[in-house]
Amino acid sequence: MEYFSQVKKSIAFEGKESKNPLAFKYYNPHQKVGDKTMAEHLRFSVAFWHTFTGNGQDMFGAPSFDRPWRRSADPIDRAKQTMEAAFEFFRKLGVKYYCFHDRDIAPEGESFAETCKNLETMARFAKELQESTGIKLLWGTANLFSNPVYAQGAATNPDAHVFAYAAAQVKHAIEVTHELGGENYVFWGGREGYETLLNTNLKQEREQLARFLQMAVEFGKKIGFKGQFLIEPKPKEPTKHQYDTDAATTLSFLREYDLIDYFKLNIEANHATLAGHTFEHELAVASAAGKLGSIDANRGDLLLGWDTDQFPLDIYGTTMAMLIILRQNGLGRGGVNFDAKVRRSSIDPVDLFYGHIGGMDAFARGLLIAHRLIEDGVFENFIAERYRSYQSGFGARLMEGKVTLEEAEQWIIENGAPKPKSGRQEMLELILNDYLR
Repeated sequence: MEYFSQVKKSIAFEGKESKNPLAFKYYNPHQKVGDKTMAEHLRFSVAFWHTFTGNGQDMFGAPSFDRPWRRSADPIDRAKQTMEAAFEFFRKLGVKYYCFHDRDIAPEGESFAETCKNLETMARFAKELQESTGIKLLWGTANLFSNPVYAQGAATNPDAHVFAYAAAQVKHAIEVTHELGGENYVFWGGREGYETLLNTNLKQEREQLARFLQMAVEFGKKIGFKGQFLIEPKPKEPTKHQYDTDAATTLSFLREYDLIDYFKLNIEANHATLAGHTFEHELAVASAAGKLGSIDANRGDLLLGWDTDQFPLDIYGTTMAMLIILRQNGLGRGGVNFDAKVRRSSIDPVDLFYGHIGGMDAFARGLLIAHRLIEDGVFENFIAERYRSYQSGFGARLMEGKVTLEEAEQWIIENGAPKPKSGRQEMLELILNDYLR
């Protein structure tokens, strides 16, 4: 069965003069940008959950999507039809990667054993489709937040029985990710936090979370999983106080529990703004630590205080993101995953193409602009000059640890008070705007 009959062939690059909404204006996968093609730089991925199992439901209304691949009464048949629709979409959109939670691709059964059997069945089916299309798994993860058993957390749950259930679920999710050649495995702690300190032992819960991650690392080594483990920071929604609230908090946690060598971060734009940061700030914090592994590309609505997961269209934002990614020479095993969903009123399957095309073009345009900025040395030269005083003389000795407070005082006595220098923020913003045109 063909689920996306409105799209007769793969989405093509037609250039910025094209008026065809089912064509790329900037994303040309074969175009070289520096020493890589656009496809190699961006490694676009489609999120299975929003795109194929999302039903348009929100906290105020019933489902609004009637997807033809979700109509079968039999759970496994429905799961297989959904996966067939997904691979048709991947092929026609022209992406090489996808991502999933275990419960996206396989239904829960009447028992844990039946649930595992369902996942194994769907993993075999996914492998067949991957082999026939060449499409790969960017990352897998476990849904440790939807089942009511996780209402008070998974790894951070006060009941060790729930911890064991979550650990068993993650074991199978890692196995399936490994079997499907997943290049990463992500931990997204949707409920790993607390609502009130009146019933919470914070120290205990953080130690539980650390042990949970240690167990996953140990298991990955045991089965020969070569992928990268990632953690995706999220500040809130649904849990008020998350233990992985932002990049800096997550990095600190990993260092505290000697996990820093085993994990990188998967940074999401909408999570960044919910944490009170910009997307580029979170990317920069992770990258500065050498721990930026992958990104979830979306955006929030600044007038709404929750995770709206809209497709990214802001060229300023994608340019800033690509500047950071290019400066660290790419995302390695990671990619640009569209953890984004069409709006509740966008009820036609073809709307999924419009959303992804817009997001892919926005990142392609950001890539092109960021590459030009770096090639022209616009910001690099300015930043280097701004910090030049640390490259020689007193500044160099300071950074080498060869200056004491007493010596700093003596240096000031001899050289006098410093004269303030302009940071030139407005000039740099003006220049950036010129490149965005």
